[in-house]
Amino acid sequence: MTMEIRTTGYGHPDAEKLSAEVQQEYVRRYGDVDVTVMHPDHFDPPTGLFVVAYLDDEPVACGGWRAKEADGDGGGLLDGDAELKRMYVVPTARGRGLARAVLRHLELTAEQAGRTRLVLETGTEQPEALALYASEGYVPITKFGVYQDHPQSVCLGKGLPV
Repeated sequence: MTMEIRTTGYGHPDAEKLSAEVQQEYVRRYGDVDVTVMHPDHFDPPTGLFVVAYLDDEPVACGGWRAKEADGDGGGLLDGDAELKRMYVVPTARGRGLARAVLRHLELTAEQAGRTRLVLETGTEQPEALALYASEGYVPITKFGVYQDHPQSVCLGKGLPV
């Protein structure tokens, strides 16, 4: 099997399909979709990026980052941050290192774009995600975003080389 990571943008049909699937994953795990505001232009270079990973030309994983700056409300965001969004691997392709490959690709491209830290919000009902991020050096940070007061919310961050 050949794996290829392509920069598609968030509005690409494959990205939209996988994003819809991840929303259903949230419904299964938390009872509702993620209501965080997201627009395709949030992921336009140089202030964002969205990729889809393909196995033999089939879209099987996705993820993106978008530039964030300090939120000014005491939340966990700092100037230079990039927020990871919509990290997802289809069930039939899990366990093959695709999420790690996408994550490392996003880290590299965020670093190349001058971002100094990657941050993300995940949750207690996503143990696979928590294990992946911990194994890649992500540590708890002050909560931010629409779910910062939710007890199942977990916010993590990792500094990027400057």
